[in-house]
Amino acid sequence: MTGEAWRARRAPLIVTEDVELLDDLLRLCAAAGVRPEVGHGAPGGRGGWESAPLVLVGDDAAVRLRGAPRRRGVVLVGRDQDDSGVWERAVGIGADHVLMLPDGEQWLMDRIADVAEGAGRPALTVGLIGGRGGAGASTLACALAVAAARAGHRTLLVDADPLGGGLDVLLGGEAVEGLRWPAFAQSRGRVGSTALEESLPRLHDLRLLSWDRGESAPVPPEAVRAVLAAGRRRGGVVVVDLPRRVDAAAVEVLAQLDLGLLVVPPELRAVAAARRVAGAVGMVLRDLRVLTAPASGAGTLDGDEVARLLGLPLAGEVPVDGRVPAGPGRGWLGTGSGAGPCAGVGAGAGLGAGGPLGRFCTAFWERMPVGVEEGGGA
Repeated sequence: MTGEAWRARRAPLIVTEDVELLDDLLRLCAAAGVRPEVGHGAPGGRGGWESAPLVLVGDDAAVRLRGAPRRRGVVLVGRDQDDSGVWERAVGIGADHVLMLPDGEQWLMDRIADVAEGAGRPALTVGLIGGRGGAGASTLACALAVAAARAGHRTLLVDADPLGGGLDVLLGGEAVEGLRWPAFAQSRGRVGSTALEESLPRLHDLRLLSWDRGESAPVPPEAVRAVLAAGRRRGGVVVVDLPRRVDAAAVEVLAQLDLGLLVVPPELRAVAAARRVAGAVGMVLRDLRVLTAPASGAGTLDGDEVARLLGLPLAGEVPVDGRVPAGPGRGWLGTGSGAGPCAGVGAGAGLGAGGPLGRFCTAFWERMPVGVEEGGGA
């Protein structure tokens, strides 16, 4: 099916003879990027009334539609807030919702856009945050995203840390064309999820939203909220690399997470630092769990002890890759085997499927409730 045919299939139906109301509904459809079908009387036989994903019925047309076949996805739209009879007319046509303009414009535009985009189950959204600096949260975020894409899930990797150096660099894709965070700084309201996906760099079968190499201009919290919500509406998996500071923008991200993973080296000093991070994050995020990062030397703790000290559930223990000696910032990445999505890409070389980290990430997604979405991958 062509893109044009798919969009036509997702077009709503408007039924009204009220010219002013029709103009308003056409304006909202245009704002949502949709060209609707327009009818003026009762539906004749099978057709748009039954096949349209959403039907917007003007209050003027409700009486004429009382005999129409019952279906879901009917919204009765009016203007008179004081007309109590609108509820009876809504029942008469089996409407799911009654909406009054202009107060309900934003809700209706969002509903039209959802239908046009085929929005279904939102993406399983997982955020990673380091319990202390250098814990490896960014690398693990990349590894989880690559594994999700490899498993066939539509995957979006979001770099929410403007001071982290850029996940595109970590994945070796800083030269790949596509928009970065600064391009979305003025975003407000609703961002189109399809347009967002198509605008972002594609790396290793996933889409990546990262930072550019320019000055670190702040992205307002409203823009962060709108962009992440758009990414989640496409379904599949969203993986977010979180900053360790909880500012207003980070709060917007935390509020949309299904699961947070606190990456903690199993050492007492790391646990002490992670306790403060957990306290701040836990004020917003309902489901926060611990992942222990590999560590070596005396004084290391096991994962259960780390979880007990932090008072959080243990999500897993990231395995050590013994093929390379431990070293600052790289000891648990592995060297890869020369194959796989990230082979030979700087620090991402250990993200292939065959290494310990790759196997760990594959097993992680097998335990997670990720739905099977149409058009998996990026």
